[in-house]
Amino acid sequence: MAQKTALIVYAHQSPASFNAAARDVAVEALKEQGYKVLVSDLYAMNFKAVATAEDIKGKLKDPEHFRYNEETSIALKDGRLCDDITEEQNKIKQAELVIFQFPLYWFSVPAIMKGWIDRVLTQGFAYTLGNMYDNGMLKGKKALLSITTGGMESMYQHDGLNGDINVLLWPLQSGVLHFCGFEVLAPQIFWSPAHCPPPVRTSLLDAWRERVNGLMTEKHLSFAPLEYFDLSFQGGFRIRPEVKEKCASQSHGITTAHHLGKPLPPDNQTKAK
Repeated sequence: MAQKTALIVYAHQSPASFNAAARDVAVEALKEQGYKVLVSDLYAMNFKAVATAEDIKGKLKDPEHFRYNEETSIALKDGRLCDDITEEQNKIKQAELVIFQFPLYWFSVPAIMKGWIDRVLTQGFAYTLGNMYDNGMLKGKKALLSITTGGMESMYQHDGLNGDINVLLWPLQSGVLHFCGFEVLAPQIFWSPAHCPPPVRTSLLDAWRERVNGLMTEKHLSFAPLEYFDLSFQGGFRIRPEVKEKCASQSHGITTAHHLGKPLPPDNQTKAK
């Protein structure tokens, strides 16, 4: 049986951080299961965060009007993407599982990880206009977000100061991971570890280790399937009328964003059903 591979995309400046400890726990637990573990330590790599024409070797198709998606898609086919992008894409090709380990910055990923998303998940590699969501080009691979927050869990409830964590996670989990075809596992959220006493931080890491041991058998989060939508310009890429009619009697919407004007389905982006 071929050895399985996992990739951890890690973004924190300090090797003494809780994020570093969570990364190390995942590496150890995966290796104990026989995985080959690749780690992209973005700060240590000094990974370039901005998407520019420098990402393409050779001549551009249209230097007068630079379109990043189009130019990188062409460069991908021609083998002219810059070396750091190609290296990260090769890691993804190998991996059955991708874990993103990072602290929540401004309700999103740190800039250096956003740059990794922008530059590595190029058109033609992770998606095309005809291959997205259920049919994304990374279909068959699993991914999850492992994040730390500054605020306590109650602050991210539907009535909490920061708002519903399910709403916050939708752009990353649906708009990035699911869009590219990943099966998205429930996020691992470490609530405010900086304000927890050492024994609590240890227990959080122990629970993470236990979860990593069973990650590949977990159910993934649910999203509205492509068959629900009229995927035409005439139909506006909207949910089909017959699907809306079928959902009319349901008390909640379909997903966090496809709520149909109803209450959001509970824990849609935090728990697999």
